[in-house]
Amino acid sequence: MAVQLAAPHTWPAAILPALVATAAAIAHAPSASLATACVLLAVCVLMQSAVNTFNDYYDYVKGADSADDNVDPADAVLVHNNVDPRAALGLAVGFLAAAFTLGGYVIWVAGWIPLAIGVVGAAAVVLYSAGKTPVSYLPIGELVSGLVMGGLIPLACYQALTGAFDLRALLWAVPTIVGVGLIMMTNNTCDVEKDVAAGRRTLPVLLGRGRARRLYRALVLAWPVAIAILVAACFAGGIVVLPFMLLAAWPLVAALLKNPLRPETRIGAMAQICSANVALGAFYAAAILASGAVAAA
Repeated sequence: MAVQLAAPHTWPAAILPALVATAAAIAHAPSASLATACVLLAVCVLMQSAVNTFNDYYDYVKGADSADDNVDPADAVLVHNNVDPRAALGLAVGFLAAAFTLGGYVIWVAGWIPLAIGVVGAAAVVLYSAGKTPVSYLPIGELVSGLVMGGLIPLACYQALTGAFDLRALLWAVPTIVGVGLIMMTNNTCDVEKDVAAGRRTLPVLLGRGRARRLYRALVLAWPVAIAILVAACFAGGIVVLPFMLLAAWPLVAALLKNPLRPETRIGAMAQICSANVALGAFYAAAILASGAVAAA
């Protein structure tokens, strides 16, 4: 049950931003520490696990989840299994504490900047689900999740690996910001009716499913375009990877564009958006690494 609460199928939202940052660090500083990269990856996974567990706990205690919802049982563990909610809350706090314990090594290696970014991230983890009006209930949920997971992770990881606090890392992270934000938007667009009943005012609730789908499809198309532009502008040596990325990712992108994002298609849509994150994120990191290899040669 602890593994299900951690929701490994959502870990790409944490792993891929760290992978992109690691690729950029290796491209610019080939001596970047592999040990530090592995610790950073573990910290990111633990933070994502904390987000998932807090979210499951608070959705359960607030009655936002039910057995009748169109969700995979692994996404509503407390609804479908006899788990003490207090144990789930303790697990969420444990994931967060473990992340900060491992973060001590990163702070020792890289200084206080990753700590400051980590504190902001930890606050976002808690506020995402906790409180009278959680971030996940507001129309800024997609933006916050995208910026924190897709933006702050690359910024912190790049600084920890290179020693340079470089705001260009946020520019390079635009594709991961979009990809992570789309994970939440996929969920929220499928759940419009459920969220209205629960009193949530998410972005798709405010827009309505029709307009939310149009915005969603525009972002899905802009996502690989942003990768292509950034690779061409910042990592030109990796352009050779882009045709392979498009060949591999287009079926996933096309499936997302066709998905009606309704409750009955939610499980498939979530699988599609996670797969698209894996494909586009991995090829983007590969393009950055290829650029570094070309530069070194």
